[in-house]
Parts: sequence; C-alpha cells; structure tokens
Amino acid sequence: MSTKRDDTRERAQRSSTARRWPTWLRVLVPAALILIWVAAAGVGGPYFGKVSEVSSNDQTTYLPTSAEATQVQQRLGDFRDGDDIPAVVVLTQDEAFSPEQLAALGDAAAALPDQVPGVSDALSPLIPSEDGRAAQLFVPIDSGDELRDTVNAVGDELRAAAPAGVEVFVTGPAGFTADLVNGFSGIDGILLGVALAAVFVILIVVYRSLLLPVAVLGTSVIALTAALLLNWWLAKWGLLMLSGQTQGILFILVIGAATDYSLLYVSRYREELRLVEDRGAATVRALKGSIEPILASGGTVIAGLLCLLLSDLKSNSSLGPIAAIGIVFAMLAALTLLPAVLFAFGRAAFWPKRPKFEPEVVAAEHGIHGGVWAKLAGWIKRRHRPIWIVTALVLAVGVVGASQLDASGVPQSDLVLGASEARDGQRALGEHFPGGSGSPVMVITPEDELQATADALLAQDGIESVSVTATDSVSGTLPVTADGIGQVGPPGMPGMPAAEAPEPTVADGDVLLQATLSDAADSDAAGETVREIRAELAEAVPAALVGGVTATALDTNDASIHDRTLIIPIVLLVITLILMLLLRSIVAPLLLVATTVLSFGTALGVAGWLFTHVFQFPGADPAVPLYSFVFLVALGIDYNIFLMTRVREESLAHGTRAGVLRGLSITGGVITSAGLVLAATFAALSVIPILFLVQIAFIVAFGVLLDTFIVRSLLVPALSYDIGRAIWWPSKLARGER
Repeated sequence: MSTKRDDTRERAQRSSTARRWPTWLRVLVPAALILIWVAAAGVGGPYFGKVSEVSSNDQTTYLPTSAEATQVQQRLGDFRDGDDIPAVVVLTQDEAFSPEQLAALGDAAAALPDQVPGVSDALSPLIPSEDGRAAQLFVPIDSGDELRDTVNAVGDELRAAAPAGVEVFVTGPAGFTADLVNGFSGIDGILLGVALAAVFVILIVVYRSLLLPVAVLGTSVIALTAALLLNWWLAKWGLLMLSGQTQGILFILVIGAATDYSLLYVSRYREELRLVEDRGAATVRALKGSIEPILASGGTVIAGLLCLLLSDLKSNSSLGPIAAIGIVFAMLAALTLLPAVLFAFGRAAFWPKRPKFEPEVVAAEHGIHGGVWAKLAGWIKRRHRPIWIVTALVLAVGVVGASQLDASGVPQSDLVLGASEARDGQRALGEHFPGGSGSPVMVITPEDELQATADALLAQDGIESVSVTATDSVSGTLPVTADGIGQVGPPGMPGMPAAEAPEPTVADGDVLLQATLSDAADSDAAGETVREIRAELAEAVPAALVGGVTATALDTNDASIHDRTLIIPIVLLVITLILMLLLRSIVAPLLLVATTVLSFGTALGVAGWLFTHVFQFPGADPAVPLYSFVFLVALGIDYNIFLMTRVREESLAHGTRAGVLRGLSITGGVITSAGLVLAATFAALSVIPILFLVQIAFIVAFGVLLDTFIVRSLLVPALSYDIGRAIWWPSKLARGER
C-alpha cells in the first residue's frame, strides 16, 4: 500500500514537472548549454599547442622581488648587451688536444653565430684545460622560445667539425634549460594521451557502456580546454605566470576533478532514473542532490589552492589561481554540460545497462544497495571499534617513514630523469675545469667597493677566480686579482695575451663582478660558498647583492621552506571552516580533517621510504610536501564530503548510525570509481621525466588510493558509527532532532 502511495506521488511529481517545463524549453536549454561549451572548446583547442608562447621555466622569474637573486637578475641588462643565457660547450678526448685540433675547433666555434640562429657574436675563445685533454667554450644563446633548438644545433655543428674520438657536451644554464624544455615537451601529447586513456579504461570497466564514458571524458576535456583558454590569456596579459610544471598540474587536476564530479552526478542521475520515469524530472532531482557536494568539494579544493597566493614564490602563487580556474570550469562542466548531454540521451546513455523505472525495487532495498558495500556496512556495524583503531594504528606506523624524505632541495642536474647531455657535460667540466665554469656567482657592488668586494670573494676557498664585466673587452670581462684589474681574458682564465685593459662597465654607480666557483654550481658545496659570501659581504660591503644560478637555487629553496611552514596550517584552517559550514557541525569536520592529515602523513612516509631506499632519488624539492599536502588534503576531503553529505542526508531521515551505513553503501561505488580515476590521472604525471612531477605523481596517487579504500571506506565510517549522533554536535542532529 505504501509502495503504491509512493508511486502515485512520484507520478504526480513527474506530471507536475512535465507541466512546468514546456517542450521548447526542455529542448532549448540543453541545446544552448551544449553549443556554448562546444564553442568554447572550438576556440580553446588550438591553444594546447601555444602554451610555450606564454610560459617560462626560468627559476629566477618566479622568485619574490625581495630576493637578492631577483634583484641581481633584473639589473644584469645594465651591464651587458642582450638577454642571452650562457651555454658551456665542453670538448674532451682521451689524449691531449694538438694545436691543429684546437685551431680547427676554434674555427668551427667562431662560425657558430653565422650557422646557428640564436647564437650571439660574443663567444669566448676556445680554452684548453691544464691537462690538455679538454677544452671549453662559452656560447651566449638567445633566451627565446627556440632555445632548445639552438642548444641542439650548437652541439650538432661542433660534433660534425670535431675529429674522431672527441666528445662534445653542451651544458651550463642554457644546457639545463634545454633539458627542462625537453622534459616538458610531452605535456600536450603524451601526458594528455596517457591520462585520458587511463580514465577511459576505468570508465569502461565501471559503466560497461561506451556512450557514458565518452560523455564523461568529453566533459572533462572541454572543461580543460575552456580553463586553458582563460589561463592562456591571463598569462598573455601578464596577470599570471605559466610554467611547464604548472601546465602539467593544471591538465591532470582538471581532468581528474571534472571526471570525479561527473561520476557523482552520473551516479545520482542513474539513481533518480530508477525513481522517476521522466528524464527531465530525474535531471532536476539529480542536480538538486549533487550540486551541494560538488560545489562544496570544488570550493574546498579552490580554497586550498588559493592559499598558495600567500607564497613568496611566483611559481606557487601563480599555480593557485591557475588551478582554481581549472576547478571552476570542472564544476561548471559537470553541472551544466554533462546534465545537458545526459538529458539529451536519457536512459540510452547507459546502454546496454539502461536503468529501469522501478521505484518498488528501490523502496524494497531500503537505501542499502546489495553487493560488497552492503557487506562492508554490515561488517562496520558489527566491528566498528576494532576497525577504526587498527586502521588508525596502521596508518600511524606509515607516518614514521616521513622522516626519510629529504625535501631540502635537489641539484639542477638531477631535475631531469633519464639521459641528460647537460648533466654529462657538467661531470666532464668538473674533471678538467673549475666545476662552476659558465655559471658564476654574480655580484653587483658599488664601483668604489670593487676591490674590497673582489678581495672578499677571493678569500673564499670555494672561489676559483673573479672577473669584472667590461663590455669593451674581447671576452666581455676582466680578471680581478688581489693586485687589481689584470689582463684581458674570460672569467677564471688569466694568462691570455696582454692588452690595454678597458674600463669596467658602470651602471648607476655599480659594477658587476663574476666569481667562478670551484664546485659545480648546483652542488651543496657551491651553495655553502654562496651563503658564506653573503655573510661576509653583509659586513664588508653591505650594498653588495649576490645572485646567479647558485644564489637563485638557494633563494628558491628558502622561499619554498617558508611557504611550506606558512601555508600548510592555513590550508587546514580554511578547509576545517568550510566543512563546519557545510556539515553544520564542529566534531565531524575535525574528525574528517584529522583522518585526512593522517592519510597524508602515511602517504608521505611510504613515499619517503621508497624514494630513499628503492628509487634512490637524490632528494626532493621543498615544494613537493607542500604541493602534495594541498592536493591530497583538498582532494581527500572531497571523498569525505561526498560520503558525509550523503550520510547527513540519510541521518536526517533514519538516524546517525543507520545514516552512516546507508551513506557508505550508496556512495561506495561512485567514490571508489572517482578515487581510481583521480589516482590514474595523477599517476600519468610520471610520464613527464621531471623529478618534481614524478614525486608529486606518486605521493598524490598513492594518497588518493589510501583515502579511497582505507580512510573513506573503513576509518571514517567506523569512527563515525562509534561516535554516533554526537558527531553532529552542536547541531540539532546531535540531540536526536530531525
């Protein structure tokens, strides 16, 4: 009898809905939404191949303006012509070079500006090493979009001219920048292809349908296209800064988030199609049921990402709004485009497993769907306390491994995984020349303090030689010794033919000194030398500023550590407040945040142990824990939001403990599918051979799986069931009022 009444009410509601929505409106609204999104995709599609036009991988451009390295970089143009990046060409062989070989190689080098576009005329002479088995050449290369091609062409030209047995390496700042460009070159193709293929396979397995996965994946791709279009123009206008790593994270985040939100809507839509016959009514009901968790989940992620605006590093502060824009488009597409597409196809979208109109069957299920999730709910009902205690203890053990993660920074030569000509060249350089050749410490100092500054530099054990910039000289620099400005020659290579030394270049009363490091510019020893130089000059010449490759790396690491310490607590606070507003409770949000942080600690611990003892990575960037935290906590909370909003909905009707079991049973399948999708998309980042992205990919993918299968499936439901209605304190639900 009750079932008949329910059926009558449903039919009345269906008829009412049909009357409220005229046929022309039911056709026009979905069609307009689809056309708007398709138009956005059509305009934005070509921008996938144009990101390099508005992006930069130069670390210095991302430093805060207050950093010494930034101030030095901004003034380098005052002391030398152009905006070139130096490449260091190293030529080696097993025996000493003959004069004839050096002459032939010198002629080939001198011809580079004519043969290779992007090479400046201001090349240094070919400089032999003391043992005679190596020679080096400083080649200024234009820092524009074609830098990678220019670096490759320089190497190819010199290899073609080199005698048999001579190895040629292009290293230095230009070489390592070319490595990064090569590493990021697969973002538009390989990364997107792998991510989309992985998601498509998962969706096929989950839905056992062809049309539905295409609709969900199409929604995600169109959301990404629209987000990229807006971000491209914001970068073009100078409002945001794009880099290779930012682009990769944007792609993965939008694909993963949009698919997750789409899965939540599809699940609710399928559920409603079983309750109401009219697809329009099902669409409206599905939107009402999914809009709150989707907006809450997306809002949580956006809030966490926007906390990155507090970062000193522009790479972090730019990622926040860039990724937040992506999440906004992911939500909009999941709540407008996908409902319009599914409305257009109706039950046919689920073919061949079309959902039937069967309200009687749904009523008989009492909200508890059969299968593994119903069995898990029953197990939690019987063993809730042992389940959450054991689960929490196991996760806590995993946190211990976090001490194994060395996140103090990695050398520039280790940023790119796999083969690296620049890395091989730096090793060859260190065997025959001062390790810091080509990447000197740049010191801007008052002209009248030139000698005092040079003396302070030369007093350091890690400094091989010092020179001062002079644009009228043959090499562009003049060596400086304790006795004053000496002979004309490239940095650190005195003994060239004597000449009348021109005057140093002076800009606003300052001169530019270049100090060649004894150790590789990206080594710990070089970093310590720069710190000592800064400490010494702070007392001897307070007006001096220290920059260069090594100083940039130091300032970047210091800013990253500062960001990590500042932003992580703020993200926690913001997310906790959002959850309190969403769940109208204090206890439940604290519980959800605590379990998510525990899950993050476990993921970091497992990663720390594997990175150190299995993969043998050289360390991690200080931003790795920060990015991992923001993504894992924000996205991990997503699944708890999906679960707990449904638990609250069920608790209002059936009580808290029954609501926990019903919520788990109903949302189990969709949340697990969403977790698999998000883990797969982040895992796809590992196809880009950049250490930072590979580490982020592992930590986030593993952490998402941990959240999906352990925290959200066992820990949170069991703990919530044990606490009972007190979890909703201080709302009316905590007092049993519904």
